[in-house]
Amino acid sequence: MAIIVDDEPAVRNTISALLRENFPDITVGAMAGSIGEGYEAVTEHNPDILFLDIELPDGLGFELLKKLSPVHFRTIFITGHQEYALDAIKVSALDYILKPIDSDELIAAINKARTIINHEEEQLKLIALGENLQGKKILKRIILRTADALQLISVGDIIRAEADSNYTHFYLTGGKHIIVSRTIKEYEAMLSGSGMIRVHQSHVVNLIYIDKFFRHDGGYLLLKDGSTVPVSPNLKQKVLQAISDHLYE
Repeated sequence: MAIIVDDEPAVRNTISALLRENFPDITVGAMAGSIGEGYEAVTEHNPDILFLDIELPDGLGFELLKKLSPVHFRTIFITGHQEYALDAIKVSALDYILKPIDSDELIAAINKARTIINHEEEQLKLIALGENLQGKKILKRIILRTADALQLISVGDIIRAEADSNYTHFYLTGGKHIIVSRTIKEYEAMLSGSGMIRVHQSHVVNLIYIDKFFRHDGGYLLLKDGSTVPVSPNLKQKVLQAISDHLYE
């Protein structure tokens, strides 16, 4: 069973129609347009899947999840093209569909939601989302999926990230090293507004850990953990400007 919580009737009706067309075995138990109505619907029907708008008239959709915590259903977020909300969802490793609703995106999200889920991992993702949505457009936490676990990481603990083909190596404070099977380009896009900056084709660094910039040898950075990172010539001015802006924040 599914419940749809969105303040736009057209969006609710579109999702409901697409579910009937593509997943006749999934019934829509209720549709709601606010946190209050959504809470009543979920507690009454105990759904398997919740479609939840990230922004509702009476608050953020996440507030509904807090009221229902711990959740025992898969949440698929509905959002417009609000860049920050989308980044918060992405770095928290949660599922979403964009408005206007695309049938292929919906089908993919449902199929993913129907796979076996670990409720403890889902709670970890929601914790990350809650902190990120409260961050005044500065992402605070990121979920990193390694070969054997999900890890909830503070963005402030990331010193740098390094590309390795389709993998990304994260180097954290305390000497911790995490390898994730996603490209650095994905993380650069998600974390660009949170103090992380691309300095080279293969390197993204956290501005707070830059110690010095050396102009010789093509240009490179000395980071506070003692590591060095090359700076691409075509990115040098952008990097220097970012360092300057950070110093005077």
